[in-house]
Amino acid sequence: MRHVAALFQLARVMTKCGMDLVRFLGVSLRSRTALAAENLFLRKQLALYGERQVKPRRASDPLRLTLVLLARCFAWRGALTIVQPATLLRWHRDAFRLFWRCRSRPGRPRLPPDLQRLIAGMARDNPTWGEERIAAELLLKLGLRVSPRTVRRYMDRPSGGGARRATGQRWATFVRNHAQALVACDFCVVVTATFRVLYVFVALEVGSRRLLHANVTAHPTAAWTLQQFREILAEPHGYRFILHDRDRIDSPGLDAAVAAMGVRGPPDAGPGPRGELLL
Repeated sequence: MRHVAALFQLARVMTKCGMDLVRFLGVSLRSRTALAAENLFLRKQLALYGERQVKPRRASDPLRLTLVLLARCFAWRGALTIVQPATLLRWHRDAFRLFWRCRSRPGRPRLPPDLQRLIAGMARDNPTWGEERIAAELLLKLGLRVSPRTVRRYMDRPSGGGARRATGQRWATFVRNHAQALVACDFCVVVTATFRVLYVFVALEVGSRRLLHANVTAHPTAAWTLQQFREILAEPHGYRFILHDRDRIDSPGLDAAVAAMGVRGPPDAGPGPRGELLL
């Protein structure tokens, strides 16, 4: 019921904002003289309204969103009378949070049910296979790139009730032993005050948590990312491994170019597979 009410509220807000947009388009077709006269007419009325200090009604959500959008078109501080300027700025921040909430999805999406059953069946039919082997079989036979850590989530538990025992060096051990030679990098997303989406590339040294490099772009590509690695590894260094996620930007060609600079992705090490940043 809460989701239905939220959808109804969103539909009501969008409908009223659409009506305001239609009115705005109609006003934009009028002459400048008529607009200036109407503007002065409204200002005179607002001046009387301000002198009498009559408490206005509480602004609705559609009205707040409309005022925030209109405030971007002119110097609004002199025309604002119903609330304080700080209140309008707060409405702008609320609109920003609403925009970001609509664009973001919590958590990582789950694998399709048929792939989950396939992983469980492979683990059940091959007791000696670990998550690394199953992930390799999926990539080699079916062309499905699945992280070994994700594979472990869908493997059947042993009859004893405990988790499968990881073989080989654990990921935490690998990071601890090679922290000074590890460089971790990733993209994060920021939204500007005008709701423009930018991508920030950040690289840091795992051992010291020292920021090595940062850059911003609106259109990240593999070529642009490779240039960032060139700037990081231009000087003599002692780095041996690069940690990054499995984004489509980090293509095999990019990995090969970075490997030519003397660094590579870390070997698979227990719970933390290559390409997954776990600090």
